[in-house]
Amino acid sequence: MNSGSKLLHNDYLGLLLRLFLGVVFVYASIDKIVLPAQFARIIYNYHLVPAELVNIIALLLPWIELVCGVVLILGIYKQGSVLIINLMLVVFAVAVGINMFRGVDLECGCFTVSSKAKSNALVFFLRDLGLLAIGIYLTFNRSTRFNLIKSRS
Repeated sequence: MNSGSKLLHNDYLGLLLRLFLGVVFVYASIDKIVLPAQFARIIYNYHLVPAELVNIIALLLPWIELVCGVVLILGIYKQGSVLIINLMLVVFAVAVGINMFRGVDLECGCFTVSSKAKSNALVFFLRDLGLLAIGIYLTFNRSTRFNLIKSRS
């Protein structure tokens, strides 16, 4: 096994990154679950989805983040949760990228629904890409050593 393959399938690095990404998504879900109306306002301000879908997205997305984060932390259905998280991160990066291109100063809504959470869209975009890089690593890391449920990969 070469050093690249050892790094890719490292049990400890896989665990560390799995816990990190899972905690990020659990933490990101909390404020949005508690304050869905404020999160709906943020989604609406992105101007990317029809107004009719804003409330349902604001209600469902945080719970999807929470469930995916928890099951990733526990190592249950790791590949499925990583796939969903990666898809969410791609959507988030595209949404931020589109608004960055438009020159819109936006509230990310990533970790808080506070109106004081404005920042440079480039920071949000790069953060999403960094988290996506972790998700991609976890997609190919087949370690099951620390999973609560061992999958057949």
